[in-house]
Amino acid sequence: MRRAVIVDGVRSPFAKGREGGALHGLHPVDLLAQCLSALAERTGIDPEHVEDVITGCVIQAGEQAGNIGRQAVLAAGWPESVPAVSLDRKCGSAQQAIDFAACGIIAGAYDILVAAGVEMMSTVPAKTNRLGRDNMGAALAARYPDGMVHQGVSAELIAAHNGIEREAMDQFALRSHQLAAAHAAPGLVPVRVGDRMVDRDEGVRTDSTLERLAALAPAFRSEEMAARFPEIGWQVTAGNASQVSDGACALLLMEEQVARSLGLRPRARVTHFAVAGDDPIMMLTAIVPATHKLLGRANLTMDDIDIFEVNEAFASVVLHWLAETGADPARVNPMGGAIALGHPVGASGGRLFLNCLAALEETGGRFGLVTMCESGGMANATLIERCEE
Repeated sequence: MRRAVIVDGVRSPFAKGREGGALHGLHPVDLLAQCLSALAERTGIDPEHVEDVITGCVIQAGEQAGNIGRQAVLAAGWPESVPAVSLDRKCGSAQQAIDFAACGIIAGAYDILVAAGVEMMSTVPAKTNRLGRDNMGAALAARYPDGMVHQGVSAELIAAHNGIEREAMDQFALRSHQLAAAHAAPGLVPVRVGDRMVDRDEGVRTDSTLERLAALAPAFRSEEMAARFPEIGWQVTAGNASQVSDGACALLLMEEQVARSLGLRPRARVTHFAVAGDDPIMMLTAIVPATHKLLGRANLTMDDIDIFEVNEAFASVVLHWLAETGADPARVNPMGGAIALGHPVGASGGRLFLNCLAALEETGGRFGLVTMCESGGMANATLIERCEE
């Protein structure tokens, strides 16, 4: 029986995704290339043996166009024989890269792959539409005549429809910062930007308090949205939402026996996968059905899972997931999440896996579940099992 394992992984520091951020000015190809180089150095793998580099990237325009995975492979100095492909499943892109890599290994299509992700939101912001063209089309617009909404409005709808109060969201945000500050960042490697070395996440606020969070104004209210959704109380702020960020990641996956034959110790098996779709206006709720679908496929219950990594796109999203699944909050994002660490959308999935792996190893847990809400009303969920030796 073929098994897909994660041997190791790295990620860059996550920096503020705007002009003046610690990584701003670094080309996204060069950022990902540095992660690929660091992964090869960390694991000792000869890049010549890598059969593919599956790369998540959301805004594949401008500097991130042209199959950025392949560009980074070449920029890293890896052999020209190493191919790459880039994919977009919105915020779940790097997670999907890991899932596709593991599925390919289990199926026998590959033995050694890299799953990666990159997003320079300071360089290629989420609103980029370089050609200025409609990306919906007439049929989709007719199905949703009132139009789609910003994810922040979806987070507000989740809070309003589920009775989630501002104080609970701010408390969850504070927890994220406190946990992130209390733990070393798993897999983080320094990145060179010009003559500087960036070696820490830029978004963690060690001085955050409930009072400061409570003083922040709602971030997504507009007269148009307030008229369209009168039920919204407008409680989502920059403080209880994920940070717009720059960052990249790269993980080495192998068939388990191949890894062991090369003298490499697998850290975890990637065993089960699920994707789900849901209402694209509520948008961020599909993590609930994705979680249940994954557990059903693995014949496990919530109580069997030792560590959950649920992307903190917004505090209301995770609080809704907790209420719907009954998960133990102490097992969820125990090293902090995107509210504190940042959310470079094409790369965040890798960070979730690295945190999940580290938390399982720290606690001696067996199973970890990673899930990520995504634009358009989608979600990924993945099960990993820690290797004991």
